[in-house]
Amino acid sequence: MLAFHSDTFVLPLPSGHPFPMTKYRLLREAAEASMPGIRVAEAPPASDGELALAHEPAWIEAVAQGTTTAAQQREIGFPWSERMVERARRSVGASIAAARAALFGGAGDGPDGVAANLAGGTHHAYAHKGSGYCVFNDVAVAARLMQAEWHRARRALLRVMVIDLDVHQGNGTASIFRDDDTVFTLSLHGAKNFPFRKEASDLDVELPDGCTDEPYLAALDTALAKAFEQQAVALPGLAFYLAGADPHENDRLGRLKLSTDGLAERDRRVLAELRRRGIPVALSMAGGYGRELHTTVAVQRRTLELALESWQGWQQARQVAA
Repeated sequence: MLAFHSDTFVLPLPSGHPFPMTKYRLLREAAEASMPGIRVAEAPPASDGELALAHEPAWIEAVAQGTTTAAQQREIGFPWSERMVERARRSVGASIAAARAALFGGAGDGPDGVAANLAGGTHHAYAHKGSGYCVFNDVAVAARLMQAEWHRARRALLRVMVIDLDVHQGNGTASIFRDDDTVFTLSLHGAKNFPFRKEASDLDVELPDGCTDEPYLAALDTALAKAFEQQAVALPGLAFYLAGADPHENDRLGRLKLSTDGLAERDRRVLAELRRRGIPVALSMAGGYGRELHTTVAVQRRTLELALESWQGWQQARQVAA
């Protein structure tokens, strides 16, 4: 299974900054050390043309040229730097590469079915601005690019589904795809958590503070059933899954109370539903702000293990079909 990283481009954050930048390197190192079935590669940077599929040219230029205002930088949560720009481009590039592998195949002999971005899930970025540690919206750009590449290759429409299970609502993604009926957006998130002004996804499920495994998984099952029912006439040909670790009970910002086993079951159910329907999926790790960083990394490592198991199922099915 292919997984793409951009963790060599570490931002020069001020001392005491709350963003856990080192979690990406730790996750990559864990994958390289203990998951031989995963092939890790450095992500390429997204070009201006690719970013323009989901972002306004003025925003792309402001980020690239370093002319973002102090207020815009505060809303993002990162000070501007050349490394910030490069990391933001490569975070998008990682989701593009993962989606391309899942949909078209890394070896060119059919879809891989599953691939991953070891970061990504920057779902608070709007077409015209960044927000909440998100500069560009990796999933939105990758979705639009895959639709273009699919049309060029197959002369057909590619429908896309975004399954956003980060604890925070995917407001930027919902805004970008608000009037686009070729992309279905599903978000399960904390009702009282950031962003405090939500956007309307195609399907939003709000969860109360303190939500534990059983009610969360019940809500997930209901949401997935409803989402696929609403898409029954034309199922998506590609999914993006934001597998945030921040619903975990150890998370500083999450306010939910899912256990490690509960999050693993969440991942297992999403991946099983997609594979059962033959829908390739590109994963993003999205949020995770554990009180102990190793806990967040362990949760996301388990997500990768389950993704690898799903990928292996795709390969076995391909062999049987051949």
